Amino acid sequence: MQKSLLQLVAACALLLILPLQAWPQAAYPNHPVRILLGFPPGQATDTVARAIGQKLSQIYGQPFVVENRPGAAGIIGTDLVAKAPADGYTLVMFSSGVFAVNPGLYGAKLPYDPVKDFAPITVAVSVPLFLVANASFSPNTVKELIAYAKANPGKVNFASGGNGVTNHLAMELFRSTAGLDMVHVPYKGGPPALTALIAGEVQVMFETGPGALPHVKTGKLKAIAVGSAKRSSAAPEVPTVAESGLPGFESIAWICMAAPAGTPEPIINKLHGDIVKVLAMPDIKERFSALGADPVGNTPEEFSAYLKAEIGKWSAVVKNSGAKVD
Repeated sequence: MQKSLLQLVAACALLLILPLQAWPQAAYPNHPVRILLGFPPGQATDTVARAIGQKLSQIYGQPFVVENRPGAAGIIGTDLVAKAPADGYTLVMFSSGVFAVNPGLYGAKLPYDPVKDFAPITVAVSVPLFLVANASFSPNTVKELIAYAKANPGKVNFASGGNGVTNHLAMELFRSTAGLDMVHVPYKGGPPALTALIAGEVQVMFETGPGALPHVKTGKLKAIAVGSAKRSSAAPEVPTVAESGLPGFESIAWICMAAPAGTPEPIINKLHGDIVKVLAMPDIKERFSALGADPVGNTPEEFSAYLKAEIGKWSAVVKNSGAKVD
């Protein structure tokens, strides 16, 4: 009797010292999960987050609720997740600018560390950036554009959605790789920049497929090349910058999911596996293809290595270009 009582006490003591994080793992998720993003509704990150969240809700039988916390180049919403409990019930969906570009732009002022403060889950999609030009601009290829810009230093203007944003830095990478003297003209967002390009106020810019390709199809703009390593499924006839004269060039936007650092590994692996399943669903692939987005679904380890490489790459571009935040 005494021996049995001692065994019961020992068993209870063992249960009490188990890590608290072990308890929710078996039943995860057993209540709603929040997906925060630092951008307003309607943007590509929001669209991808809602599509994936809806499918995860169906898989788990628990709501995955997207919460938009826009402001400060995505920093506000992202920082909320960095400081959230590491229990798998607060996730973040973010773009390459928030994690790969902001460290170079903001430096020590950035309130989160994209490597140390987050547990990577997966890169959900990559979004190629297209090099597009005003329809009346004479160059039609990358080689022709380089030749024209070299023959007319300081006379080719390129637009962007603002200082330090992804399409600004993509052109800075192009300009420095090709050794060109071009003038940056920042606008307050992608739509005004595209309007200026169509009007002929500027000659070229990089822009995502959803923003640029509708104008290419109507003939208001022309697509010179795409910045991804391979041709885009949204416009397979458009050659890559790399195959058009600048080998090794790559500039894409990407959208990923992460959790606060310290989130239990079984939860990370469970989310990763099911997000990969979602990305392979025909209706999701079709929906993302319409956005010019290609599903990725790499592992947390691959994502971590890729993120570190991207931070180094874009920090160097920021430094070399002298880009400053508005």
